[in-house]
Amino acid sequence: MAQPAVRTDRLRMTYEEFLQWRDEDILAEWVDGEVILLVPPKNGHQHIVSFLDTLLRILLELTGMGEVRPAPFEVYLPTRPASREPDIVVVLGENLRSLSENRFTGAPDLIVEVVSEDSERRDQVEKFMEYEREGVREYWLVDSPRAHYGVEAFSLEGTTYVPIEVDEEGWLESKVLPGFRLKPVWFVEESLPNSLTALNEMLSPELKSKLRQQMGWE
Repeated sequence: MAQPAVRTDRLRMTYEEFLQWRDEDILAEWVDGEVILLVPPKNGHQHIVSFLDTLLRILLELTGMGEVRPAPFEVYLPTRPASREPDIVVVLGENLRSLSENRFTGAPDLIVEVVSEDSERRDQVEKFMEYEREGVREYWLVDSPRAHYGVEAFSLEGTTYVPIEVDEEGWLESKVLPGFRLKPVWFVEESLPNSLTALNEMLSPELKSKLRQQMGWE
């Protein structure tokens, strides 16, 4: 979860001890035996997470391709090992077998982190390398501070993340989740578009028709 980390004492424990220690009131991640305490996110951060979660949730309900989980929801990365709380996790197809009631184990298909002022290194360097090494197929980074709004997306080619380029119409389009695309301009304007406006732009004509049918609008 892309939130500022606050370290007071350096807490060290095993992963099993970490699972017993934390509860619903504790925001924390666990990396290489060390606990990273997190503070609650700010309003702007949560507004972006809610916006993206809405777009992804409706898209996945229309296509039936998979599931989306916003934070707090654990992703356990056995390669490092690490227990992370990404802002948004998307799990598709056969990968759903690795999704349990409590966590996802392994490499989700797509992860989104909303970058806060104090989480730049964690999201852009530490988690970038962790997700790349674990084999997360796509990694999206969205800046939340108003002075630094922006969107970056990376697709895994072999074992290396390669940037996804903005197309001629101004879209960043997912390579692993058909139909999911964002306009970076949405995140540099004074405010985000509302979810319905964004969906109307994002969805294909076929999916918009399916949505209208399901909602009883036609």
